Amino acid sequence: MISLQTNVNSLVAQNNLNVTNRFQSQTIEELTSGYRINSSGDDAAGLAVANQFRSNINELTQGVANANDGVSQLQIIDGGLSNISMMLDRMKTLATQSASTTFTGNRATLNTEYQQLISEITRQASNINLNAGGTFNTKMTVYTGGANTIANAEISVDLSGSQSAVDATSLGLATTNVLGGGVGISGNTQRLDAPGATFVVGAAGTDDQSFTFNVYSNGASATVTAKVAASAGGSTESQVLSSLNGQLNQYGITAQVDANGLLQFSGANAFTVKDNGGSGASNITNDTNGTAENNSNYIVDGAASYTAVAQTLTFQTSAGTAAVTLGAGDSLSGAIAKINAQTANLGVYAIANAAGTGISFQSASSFSVNAAAGGAGVFAAAGYNTATAPAAGASSNATAAITAINNAVAALGQVQGKVGAGENKLQYAISLASSQISNFSAAESQIRDADVAAEAANLTKAQVLEQASVAAMAQANSAPQTLLKLLQ
Repeated sequence: MISLQTNVNSLVAQNNLNVTNRFQSQTIEELTSGYRINSSGDDAAGLAVANQFRSNINELTQGVANANDGVSQLQIIDGGLSNISMMLDRMKTLATQSASTTFTGNRATLNTEYQQLISEITRQASNINLNAGGTFNTKMTVYTGGANTIANAEISVDLSGSQSAVDATSLGLATTNVLGGGVGISGNTQRLDAPGATFVVGAAGTDDQSFTFNVYSNGASATVTAKVAASAGGSTESQVLSSLNGQLNQYGITAQVDANGLLQFSGANAFTVKDNGGSGASNITNDTNGTAENNSNYIVDGAASYTAVAQTLTFQTSAGTAAVTLGAGDSLSGAIAKINAQTANLGVYAIANAAGTGISFQSASSFSVNAAAGGAGVFAAAGYNTATAPAAGASSNATAAITAINNAVAALGQVQGKVGAGENKLQYAISLASSQISNFSAAESQIRDADVAAEAANLTKAQVLEQASVAAMAQANSAPQTLLKLLQ
């Protein structure tokens, strides 16, 4: 039917032109954005999948950054461990030198460097946060992602516990030294190394055996008591030493057994000790009231009993001199404190003697004391007093230090192994995550990205269709005019 009211062909042309315009607009949007999916309406199902891929990519990208941070931190720790390893090598050299009976030098000089290395090990362990209780003395976890469960998405490096701490105490080095052999209680002949033997048998609190130590520690002289508690079954050699060291190590004193199986004490700090004995059976020592002083140091002993009188003492060391004037009103403890206030910076320390009635002067280096006239006081008579040199001979402390260093080297190696394995685990995790990022990106691209070649062809197609639609619509719009000829 031919109609003037309704131009069906024009309507068809208009509809197709609208469709072509929408097609062209969508094609232009895809080409300019680079994405096939620009809104949910483009492909709702595909968008959901692509968004999950994108989320995984973001997670993995940050996971790679986390793992790289973890590798960097472990490398810092690894460098610190290498430094500590080199310090252990030097300590081994010093201990080996001191352990030889042919050594004729000053073991105190060796021990000075040895103790500085102990302090440096602890300092560096703290700097890399791998000291006992340090930030990294724990189970470290690095979240890398790329897994269906949290557990599989984490990489763990376990540096927790005392076995992974590398400060001097954790490595078992804090109380070691390379001074001369330890000192035993005078008159003692009780061996502790008999197989199966037990000691301090009796009632706890009643039959305990104790030792009174006068020490210089933490900037002052002090008196401390260390005891081994009695028990019905007694204590073995190792239990005796463990008990004493648990109380004495904080003061730089170590209890050990010498080559003859006898109890001895050693350390770099100034100390004297008195055996208080015990009332139980099988005491640790068999000479009640025996005494000892740290003969690994240079020593000058004052009078057996201090008398409070005015007296001036002049101390001479290689580091300088110090003159200390004591007054008639100074007590024993007051005199000791007054002396230490002026001599501690020279490395000379005053402590009570083993009996607790006089003063013992000790130093890691040679020194002398001149007592000016003034009657009996710190010294029974005025005069010049030269320190007795440390005990000569091989150092059992040094041999014990060698054993401790060997154990420390093994323990450090275990920690280095954990750190190295952790670095490798993280590197493998980085490789996997990087591969996953590439694959997820490719998968997302297949869904979300536009096919530029296809869309360019579609744009040309849309432009041609648009031109054809416009031309056809023009023809359709002019068609009704031909009907006018019928009315002529």
